[in-house]
Amino acid sequence: MTKVSPGADGGAKTQKHVIRSMTGFAAANGALEPFRWSWDVRSVNGKGLDVRLRVPDWIDGLEAALRPLVLARAARGNVTLSLRLSRDDAVASVTLNTTQMKATVQSLLDIEAEAMEQGLSLAPSRASDIAVMRGILEQSVGQDDPAPLRAALVAELPEILEAFDAMRQSEGSALRAVLVAQLDEVATLTKEAATLAQARKDEVAATLKENLARVLDNTDGADPDRVAQELALLAVKADVTEEIDRLYTHVGAARVLLDEGGSVGRKLDFLMQEFNREANTLCSKAQNADLTRVGLALKALIDQMREQVQNVE
Repeated sequence: MTKVSPGADGGAKTQKHVIRSMTGFAAANGALEPFRWSWDVRSVNGKGLDVRLRVPDWIDGLEAALRPLVLARAARGNVTLSLRLSRDDAVASVTLNTTQMKATVQSLLDIEAEAMEQGLSLAPSRASDIAVMRGILEQSVGQDDPAPLRAALVAELPEILEAFDAMRQSEGSALRAVLVAQLDEVATLTKEAATLAQARKDEVAATLKENLARVLDNTDGADPDRVAQELALLAVKADVTEEIDRLYTHVGAARVLLDEGGSVGRKLDFLMQEFNREANTLCSKAQNADLTRVGLALKALIDQMREQVQNVE
């Protein structure tokens, strides 16, 4: 191999407790006379793992040997590995496909005969015109024994995948830093929500008492105990203690996943759904302008987190 070019700083060994981005890229060039080639491996986001190999099919066993190496490096995402192979013109052989040539010449004769019947005069065909037609001349890119070439290609791939993985780790580190900062902000907003919820308890209790008195004064024959039960149920429905507790729990769970590393993207994505559910419920129960403001800020922040999580393997 003459050159390996990762999409970011490469060369780092695979580490434990790191997260990786599903986006990555690496390229490399290599040669084994009379062949020259270039590698290209890249990946983008995906719900599962989809590995596609674009390699010459005339090298027996090449794809079967390369695929496990790629699968060992990626757990999620759409990964494409491309290999472009060429052979030096000086040693490439050109052969004449006589069957195709005869069929092409016969087709040209039929066309000329039809043209003459229609009164058209066509320019004479030249050998050079026929030679450039598809399938007439074939350039051989194979060799008697492809085993040495296959072995060289298989031996090169791990280094390319190392550079590919290094880029994904680098981007994963950046993603982790962003997510940690966002989790800190979620924790801060959740703490503010808890403070506001505690402060509004007396306000909610006073409002409920006023509503109870108003209902009792204007309802003849109503069961006071039944009315009190209904108002107590409303008070329970307005309580956001559970939502706040669950938000704290989700923050802790997300931090554990980020510290654990590995392929945690799916779990983080599930947590984002849980975060969003609690923030929505908090907003619906708020009954307070300040608490609603905090709930909306949480929803916006959680949406930003979810966008980042979509890139995590």
